Amino acid sequence: MTKSNEYDALVIGGGIAGEEAALNLANIGYKILLVEKDLSIGGKMIHLSKVFPTLDCGACITTPKVSETARHPNISIFTNSVIEDIEKHYENDFSAKLVEKPRYVTEDCTGCQICEEKCPVVVEDQYQWDLVGRKAIYVPFSIANPRIAAIDIENCSLCGLCEKVCPAFAIDFSQEEKIHEVNFKTVIIATGFELFDPTLIPRYGYGRFKNVVTAMQMERQLVPTRPFNNVLRPKDGKMPDNIAYVLCTGSRDETVGTPICSQVCCMYSTKQAQLLMGALPMADVTIYYLHIRAFGKGFCEFYQQAQGMGVEFIKGKVGLIKEKENGNLLLRYEDIQEGIVKEAEHDLVVLSVGILPNTDFSTMFKNVKIEQDDFEYVNQVDELSSPAKTNINGVFVAGTSSGPMDIPDSILSAGAASAEAAGYLKGGKK
Repeated sequence: MTKSNEYDALVIGGGIAGEEAALNLANIGYKILLVEKDLSIGGKMIHLSKVFPTLDCGACITTPKVSETARHPNISIFTNSVIEDIEKHYENDFSAKLVEKPRYVTEDCTGCQICEEKCPVVVEDQYQWDLVGRKAIYVPFSIANPRIAAIDIENCSLCGLCEKVCPAFAIDFSQEEKIHEVNFKTVIIATGFELFDPTLIPRYGYGRFKNVVTAMQMERQLVPTRPFNNVLRPKDGKMPDNIAYVLCTGSRDETVGTPICSQVCCMYSTKQAQLLMGALPMADVTIYYLHIRAFGKGFCEFYQQAQGMGVEFIKGKVGLIKEKENGNLLLRYEDIQEGIVKEAEHDLVVLSVGILPNTDFSTMFKNVKIEQDDFEYVNQVDELSSPAKTNINGVFVAGTSSGPMDIPDSILSAGAASAEAAGYLKGGKK
């Protein structure tokens, strides 16, 4: 055990909501501990191409926020780490166990990636959503923060080549898990969300048909740091010219996913369709939907803009996807407006997967229990007048930990959480 560390606030999660909450509190003088289970802060937003409906660059928004968070003197960041056994002793007094997992690479790493060139082991790259491979030792992605390599010890062959070529002598296979006891006065839960696993809908063929991809896999093909030169079919590397989107994959479906709307799928699919029209000007893009939910500011105009660009919207429920010999895909769907079953052929199908709760927070507390709502998100006990408040005094929720929402709403939610946490720290809430 290391010596106890004192903080004013613990922020769990280093995505856009966690960063915003941490910065808001740090900027008014509070000492913040930010804990992120991934190898880099930035969350899922840092992997996006553009954001809807403005089509602003996602990384251009996120990277300055990441840098500001990493450099702030009042914020201490632990990546590749998790929080366990949070105990509340009395008002303004919490303690927890911080588990720092080994990277097997020290902070002396310069991120030069020479080790990657020499590593003989190739596995699927989770940061490119398994579209391409990565080495067993790797820098997570180009704009990762911290830009420090990590060794995937489960896949490492222990050949020692990385250790031999590292110019900074940063490889350390002797690293072990470290446990820190930390104390703090308030908690903000910003653990984010998970994406629906489309293999749970076998009739869509994901995992069996290579040309059926998820929306995040398509997103990675649209960013500047994309794995290929252009948008390509995974099966044969050809550029597609007839692309289909299947909305509500895992959303509004209590049999396999969540019974509620994920709120972002209609708009991120519309955004990708517009970007595809630019990347592949000759391609046809079809979106199969049940209802288009364009509820935000500028969303309806964004949807109409996609229609004007030539994106076809079909109100239909896709029941089955089959693969043809040439890799093309045959979609069987119910045309809801005509009331008949139809078939259509596409050469690439994108499944617009929905948002599910990340329930990591539910096991973090030791002597108190955090309440979950009917859909397993953090329960907002006073959603109208105090939206960040949970059932535990001094514990607040930010972003998609409380339910599906888009990026602007996540930032607003983080602002509410940090404001309420500041009020609690000043004694305004007991």
